[in-house]
Amino acid sequence: MPESYLDPYCGPAPIPATLLARWNFDPLILVAMLALAAAWLQWGRRDASGRMALSGSLALIAVAFISPLCALASALFSARVFHHIVLIAGIAPLLAIALPWRAGPLLPLSGLVILHAVTVWLWHAPDPYLWALSHDAAYWAMQLTLGGSAYLLWREVLSPLTKQGRGIMALLATIMQMGFLGALLVFAPQPVYLAHLGTTQPFGLSPLGDQQLAGLLMWVPAAAPYIAVALWRLSALVFPRARAA
Repeated sequence: MPESYLDPYCGPAPIPATLLARWNFDPLILVAMLALAAAWLQWGRRDASGRMALSGSLALIAVAFISPLCALASALFSARVFHHIVLIAGIAPLLAIALPWRAGPLLPLSGLVILHAVTVWLWHAPDPYLWALSHDAAYWAMQLTLGGSAYLLWREVLSPLTKQGRGIMALLATIMQMGFLGALLVFAPQPVYLAHLGTTQPFGLSPLGDQQLAGLLMWVPAAAPYIAVALWRLSALVFPRARAA
């Protein structure tokens, strides 16, 4: 599908000179943020941790969908991957803290790990990714399934009802599958994302260089939140008395 046929939700690919003016004040995003705040008032965790998590999640939603990052993701696949990292490793865990909503898992933790992995790999396959940048409905299907599967996974991992070892294994499995996908992007011999073949040069990147940068982001920085939580859960496993004190 030629680039000219694409109509991504965040608009056409910007150039550096116009990027900082590309804010997205879509009423849908603002209403969704208000709805999350209202849901938190009704069902959320109302202690200091819950308030901080809600504030952090709303701030990251603004970064991902309102700030010029939204437009930059139309130009650079690496910006799109960073956007997805913010969604699944930032917004999702913070919402899982602020709005645990745990009446019982929809799937076993292992099933949630697989569901999230399949979702991540599906939307980073070239054809589904191109489709998501061609239609607003597909774009939101990508965002909601990525964010939703990540929320369900984080909700179970962070739940006090989940055994420490099982939570750690779920996090390590997620790190491994994302790292493998990132490595494939880094070592791919040619660019595979048609939507960005003609949009990266104004930012000083070739399409292949942009794709490799995206892979590095998914391989290394994206793992940091998962490693941090895994270490936190490991400390509770190794030093239970210290954590309880």
